Amino acid sequence: MTKKENFPPAPQWKPSFRQPTGKIIERISYYLDGKRDFTVFRNGTCVVLKQGLSDKDAKSFSLTTLSNIFNSHPDMNPLSMDDGNILVRYNQPAMNVVLRDVARAHWPEIEKHHLEGLAASEVLITPQGPNKFDDFGKQALLGRAYMFMDAAAPEIIEIHRAN
Repeated sequence: MTKKENFPPAPQWKPSFRQPTGKIIERISYYLDGKRDFTVFRNGTCVVLKQGLSDKDAKSFSLTTLSNIFNSHPDMNPLSMDDGNILVRYNQPAMNVVLRDVARAHWPEIEKHHLEGLAASEVLITPQGPNKFDDFGKQALLGRAYMFMDAAAPEIIEIHRAN
């Protein structure tokens, strides 16, 4: 394979289950206090929009944002939220939410495949050690796996406008 075929590095894991889009939209809107517009991609990745963008500009901004994450090292910053979910943020205005009830329902798959959520040769340092993940970290890798799926085949399914 050429260098171009290996870049950007992407994980092998493509979760067999999706999270309910309506619930993702509800939670992201809640986290943004209902004050920001955002787009939603097929696998739940959301891009927070600048104020006042037209639909066309919102789509363009969102696609560029996701491409920028995908084509650089996709650093993630997972946070525990007050509702028990995990919000996975990136170095661009994008995020994924991992819904606690969905993660619980699919825990055997997450437990079995979370390390496939790492890209080739990727090492993430955690409090447990290099590439050692507690339940929180395993869920963060799930959220990031959805982002990689959206970045590989970007399809915006909704532009959610603030109240």
